[in-house]
Amino acid sequence: MSTPGSFSFELRNRLSELETLCVKMESVGQALGLSRRCLFEVNLALDELFTNIISYGFQDQSEHAIRVHVSADQDRLTVVLEDDGVAFNPVARIPLDLPCALDECRVGGLGIHLVKNLMDEVTYERRGGTNVLTLKKSIDKS
Repeated sequence: MSTPGSFSFELRNRLSELETLCVKMESVGQALGLSRRCLFEVNLALDELFTNIISYGFQDQSEHAIRVHVSADQDRLTVVLEDDGVAFNPVARIPLDLPCALDECRVGGLGIHLVKNLMDEVTYERRGGTNVLTLKKSIDKS
């Protein structure tokens, strides 16, 4: 159930849904009066996380729902991603030791590093068979 300043939608576990995610977030951003920069950073984080969920989260070829809940109060945006994929806690990833030479950097983790730096807070919990990833960001409406 949506309340004022609250939006929910579902996407399928297909990369083609990235465009739908972006379009829906543009609408949410407009409704909430988010700045272009704030919306860009949230979209960048969601693009990375959504791609990871689709690429690594499911062990079958079945269709799965990825739920997105967005809410805002006066100064904070909260985005919650829920999926029934394999348990994965991106918050627990060992932080990258940047900077490193390109040929010396280990593969993986850069996207999660980016998400953690774009958002003010990133938390994870496993509820039953569901991954629940919560992103929080200060709202910039200028």
